[in-house]
Amino acid sequence: MEKVDIIGGGIAGLALAGMLDPERFDVTVFEQRTELPAVGTTLAMWPKAQQALSRLGILGAVRNRGAIIKAGALRRPSGEALLAIEGEGLLGVSRPELLRLLDTAVPASVRRMVGRVDHLSGAAALTVGADGVNSIVRRGTWGKRSAARPTPFLAVRGVVPATPSPGDVGEYWGRGEIFGLAPAIGGSNWYASFRSELGPDKVDVAGALEVTRRRYANYSSSVRDVLDLATADTSLAQRIWTTPPLGIYAGRGVVLVGDAAHAMTPNLGRGACEALIDAVTLGKLLNEQPMDKALATYTRKRVMRTQLLRLASSAMGRVALAQGAQPWRDALLKQVGKRVAGTRERAGTSK
Repeated sequence: MEKVDIIGGGIAGLALAGMLDPERFDVTVFEQRTELPAVGTTLAMWPKAQQALSRLGILGAVRNRGAIIKAGALRRPSGEALLAIEGEGLLGVSRPELLRLLDTAVPASVRRMVGRVDHLSGAAALTVGADGVNSIVRRGTWGKRSAARPTPFLAVRGVVPATPSPGDVGEYWGRGEIFGLAPAIGGSNWYASFRSELGPDKVDVAGALEVTRRRYANYSSSVRDVLDLATADTSLAQRIWTTPPLGIYAGRGVVLVGDAAHAMTPNLGRGACEALIDAVTLGKLLNEQPMDKALATYTRKRVMRTQLLRLASSAMGRVALAQGAQPWRDALLKQVGKRVAGTRERAGTSK
C-alpha cells in the first residue's frame, strides 16, 4: 500500500480521495475545517466537470440537488441586456451541497485528520496539495515566489430566498464593478465584485454587505431587492487571490490540484470545475500507472489548459471591472449581441 496524504478536504481533496483505489493506496485527508460549511454560493458545473462527477458516481445526486442554468445576459446596471448568454448544459449546485455529496464518494478506509497543517512531514509516498490558494504544499515545495497574491478586488456573495425572473438573470457590468444573479435551489444566488480596501485576510461580512448596498444603490431594482434580502448569515465576503503561473504541478513525491495549482479570478466560473477535473484525472492516472509516470502525465495533461484558463479569466476580469471606457465596451457588447441574435434567428429559420 502506498501512503498518500491529501492536504485539504475541499472539492479537489475529497474528489481525489474518492477516486483513489483503496486496495492500492493508504489515504489520509487533512482538513482544518471541523464540519462542512453551511453557507456557499452556486457553482456552475460545465460538461467536463459533470463527466468528472459521473466518474465519482455522484452526478445523478448532484442533478437532483442542483438547478439547470439555461440562459442569462450581460447587462448594464439599469438591467438592459447587452449580450444574451446561452447556458444549456450547465448544472448549478451550491458549494456546501457539492462538498457533502463528494464526501459520500470517499471510501470508509480513508482516514480523516482535523487540524491545520503547517509543515510537510515527508512521511508519505505522495503528498497532495489540495489546500487552496494559500497552499502550504505549494510554498513549501515551489518556494516563496509561488506565494498567492491578493488582487484589488473584493468578492461578496450569498443566497436569498426570492427566485429571480428570467429577465433579471445574468451579470450587470458597471464602472469597475460587477453584480451577478442566477437561480438556485429555493431562491437566488448572487455575487458582487469591486475594488475595496477591506481585508485582505478576514473580512467582516456585515460591513462588506453595507458597502455593497451603497455601491449598487443606483442599479436595477432587481439588484437592490436582492441586496435588501441579503444577511450576514447567508453571505460571504473575501479578498480575491490568485497564484502566479507554474510550469509544472508535480515534483518527486508532491503534486498540486485545484486552486493550489492554478487559483484564478472567478470571472469564467471555472475554478471548481477545473479542481474536479484535476482530481479525477490524477486519481485515474495514479490507479493505472506507476507513480512517477502518473505525475508526469498529469502535469502534461493539466498545466497548459488550466494556465490558459487562468489567463483568460484574468483578461475577462479586466474587461468586466474596467474603470474607464464603459461606453465603448458596452457598445461593442451590444453589437456582438445583435450579431449573435441574428445568427441564432437565421439558424432557427433554416431548421
